Amino acid sequence: QVQLVESGGGQVQPGESLRLSCAASGSTFSRNAAGWFRQAPGKEREEVAIISASGSITNYSAFAKDRFTISRDNSKSMVYLQMNGLKPEDTAVYYCAASFLMVPTMYGPGSENEYDFWGQGTQVIVSS
Repeated sequence: QVQLVESGGGQVQPGESLRLSCAASGSTFSRNAAGWFRQAPGKEREEVAIISASGSITNYSAFAKDRFTISRDNSKSMVYLQMNGLKPEDTAVYYCAASFLMVPTMYGPGSENEYDFWGQGTQVIVSS
């Protein structure tokens, strides 16, 4: 079992940055792929970025490329999402997730089906 707790959300103005953190408990986290997903009001949950268990493989959704960076520190059982150049359309609840897989096999729509553990989410609001 892996328990995940997100933090770092908040309200910022367009163009500003936020760093989301996800603290994982459980002895297997270093063998779990992890990811960040988000869900905006009235929309389906979507992948933001994923990272393999070792951290050597990452994948970003088109909207996240060049603005967001996912990373992990297995020694601390942490996953991070650095978000720069935030836009109003980034407003959503952001969820951290972990998978039994070490390397995800799916990216983009439907990829959330590979994730077995989810945090409660942290709200991000981008507004002037």
